Amino acid sequence: MTASTIPNMEPLLQRSAKRTRTMFQSGVAASPLIEDESQIIKLRVKIREYDDVKELPKALVAQQNVQNGPPYPSTPDATLSNDNIMEGQISESSVQKLVESLPPSRAQQEAAKIPSGVIEIRQKVGINTTPTTTSGSLIRRKVPRVTRPGWHPPWKLMRVISGHLGWVRSVAVEPGNKWFATGAGDRTIKIWDLASGTLRLTLTGHISTVRGLAVSPRHPYLFSCGEDKMVKCWDLEQNKVIRHYHGHLSGVYSLSLHPTLDVLVTAGRDATARVWDMRTKQCIHVLTGHNTTVADVKCQEANPQVLTGSMDTTIKLWDLAAGKAMTTLTHHKKSVRTLTIHPTEFTFASGSADNIKQWKCPEGNFIQNFEGHHAIINALTVSADNVLFSGADNGSMAFWDWKSGYKFQSMETTVQPGSLESEAGIFACTFDRSGLRLITCEADKTIKIWKEDPNATPETHPIDWKPSLIRTRY
Repeated sequence: MTASTIPNMEPLLQRSAKRTRTMFQSGVAASPLIEDESQIIKLRVKIREYDDVKELPKALVAQQNVQNGPPYPSTPDATLSNDNIMEGQISESSVQKLVESLPPSRAQQEAAKIPSGVIEIRQKVGINTTPTTTSGSLIRRKVPRVTRPGWHPPWKLMRVISGHLGWVRSVAVEPGNKWFATGAGDRTIKIWDLASGTLRLTLTGHISTVRGLAVSPRHPYLFSCGEDKMVKCWDLEQNKVIRHYHGHLSGVYSLSLHPTLDVLVTAGRDATARVWDMRTKQCIHVLTGHNTTVADVKCQEANPQVLTGSMDTTIKLWDLAAGKAMTTLTHHKKSVRTLTIHPTEFTFASGSADNIKQWKCPEGNFIQNFEGHHAIINALTVSADNVLFSGADNGSMAFWDWKSGYKFQSMETTVQPGSLESEAGIFACTFDRSGLRLITCEADKTIKIWKEDPNATPETHPIDWKPSLIRTRY
């Protein structure tokens, strides 16, 4: 083939480049006309994409007619082919209908609101009267709204109770809100009057530190567990032990009573949580899956009915009926030492050395971080008034608004005279049944009771809240 017979490809290349440029510059075009043209070309391409395979070959059609009989009669408008109707007419009419059926863009709606006189002036000056639109694939995400914190009065020290001879490691308030019990490193359980702070009773029987306490709301029973591997049930009418629950292979660090079932759940250093029948002392389930010490366990009525936090940095949500883990939360980077469940909401919080995290049940969806308490969090508790308290290993305390995560008060605990400054540590805490008193158990062998300042008002103690950019941090 000679050079004179080779067709000139330059017009074809220019046409192809022009169509490609027009087609793919949607969203970045300076002129809305070019963008509309690109949309039309895209529609044309979609319509003509299967033109070559729209009709069956004549031999195949004849074979089907022989096998299945003649086709159904059709109207002249029902069959469209390149033989009877021009391709350009089909494509242009289809494109025109599709373009007209498209809803107007936001820019076109805004342009329609501009008065005609303003448009004429803008055209004379040379200003583009049709705003450019962005690509439809770029969708603006919903901006999360910042929750404004509610006002809470500050808390102050009300009473200091001394009597234990070791670190106070556990506390429980009875359902009638008349007394509370504490367990300590001196191996005793002491019953205190909540109103006056006087000692009512001392129970002895453990041979090591008492790490967990719980008072049954439906029976006159007090349950205790300790580092001596023992789980005891005390009859408060006779003030003596009536049941032992044997099975843990090491120290028992936490226990929790189910709100509606006669079930007790204990957890400890053997990396398991055990579910006990309160009456028969039988072990119903052994919840295994954690790698190291299970530091805290909580029970609630609805699924997941059991929550465990472990030193392996994970939190597990358990199905009590099946005895299996439903979800494992791995957001924490340090040991999870404490859990607390909101008394009215279906939410809970977990405390660790990295931060405090709030979760939503039943899937364990992450809600937010409570950032700002830079210490090893040993104790958490939340009241029905949406006040979250966190106590740390170094004696620092923080009060938070549960909804927004705003820290409205922080302070340091004061050790009792004669104690070392290194004994300023908080090991356990709880609100009483009314939520008006906070009980903390500390390393200086004391129990401190805190209350809200009755003279505080939003004017004397305003909310010093400065909303920041929302960051999704897990």
